[in-house]
Amino acid sequence: MEKYEVNKTLESFGVTIQDLEKALNIEELSKRLLEIEKIMENPNFWNDTNQAKKLSLESNQLREKKHTIEKIRSQYEDTLIWLEDAKEGTDTWEILEEEIKDLDKKISEFEIEVLLNEPYDHHNVILELHPGAGGTESMDWCGILMRMYQRFAQLRGFKVEILNYLAGEEAGVKSVTMRISGDYAYGYLKSERGVHRLVRISPFDSNKRRHTSFVSCDVAPEFSDDIDIVIKDEDIRLDTFQSSGAGGQSVNTTYSAVRITHIPTNIVISMQNERSQIKNKEAAMNILKSKLIQRELEEKQAQMAQLKGEKADIGWGSQIRSYVFQPYQMVKDHRTNYEVGNIQSVMDGDLDGFINAYLKSKKHD
Repeated sequence: MEKYEVNKTLESFGVTIQDLEKALNIEELSKRLLEIEKIMENPNFWNDTNQAKKLSLESNQLREKKHTIEKIRSQYEDTLIWLEDAKEGTDTWEILEEEIKDLDKKISEFEIEVLLNEPYDHHNVILELHPGAGGTESMDWCGILMRMYQRFAQLRGFKVEILNYLAGEEAGVKSVTMRISGDYAYGYLKSERGVHRLVRISPFDSNKRRHTSFVSCDVAPEFSDDIDIVIKDEDIRLDTFQSSGAGGQSVNTTYSAVRITHIPTNIVISMQNERSQIKNKEAAMNILKSKLIQRELEEKQAQMAQLKGEKADIGWGSQIRSYVFQPYQMVKDHRTNYEVGNIQSVMDGDLDGFINAYLKSKKHD
């Protein structure tokens, strides 16, 4: 690699150290860390357990971000010194090129972490999938998307729990609710909310015709039972039904499953993951709280969009992404125009490109 080319590579970073430090606001971050440390020094700090946990989590996250930017800055400065000392024609250029690529990758990845700065981004996420019209074809598509998100979580080191699952009669999934747990799980997966469109030759059509199927994906940050939101008893309807146990239909079934309907919003939450009705009700209520807060966030976004004179497009009818299996192969996000030709990698959970493009686009809104 020519020295000119190396310099050009450094100068052409999409994001610089200065950009990241500005976005992260190192000065304010350090100030906030000192504030939290002083609070934590108080002998009565753990008297309020919930507040103590929140501050401890915030402290760890801020400290980790500060540590990361310091490591990147150090590597950046070392690379600049290396560039100045290096001479053309030496065998160090190939090593230096790899160092620059590694630095570029770290800067790009950390940029995404910096963009995950909204209030609930660090929370776990509740993700639901519901097939649209189309019968078996749509339910099969729902099952494929379920696997895609499970694979994404596995690649990220996130934990996946199936909270509610209803299988299709012939194939696929009628509906599924998953809890995905991990650092910034909601921040990453909030980009997935909307309608996902599939175009393919249906394996269920003997005439091998091309079909279009739709599945809606809903996401909400998970909140524990300490969240400060009041739900009136008269605003909910509670129904109980049989939960399916291991061993097949009507084996080890009990009336522990619950369905909660929030009457003012018509939000319905079903839960059968826990063994007792009480625990299922508690889990369903927590998800309901998450849904109500997500609804409030969307209303605020719509109000801000109106003030800016923008068209708010956050409804269920918004088609966010198309997955074309035939006659060609391509996955395209209609919000960012980001597209990938390797459809199998996407189905295997490689969503980073779509997520990164979405988060970067929101930075400029």
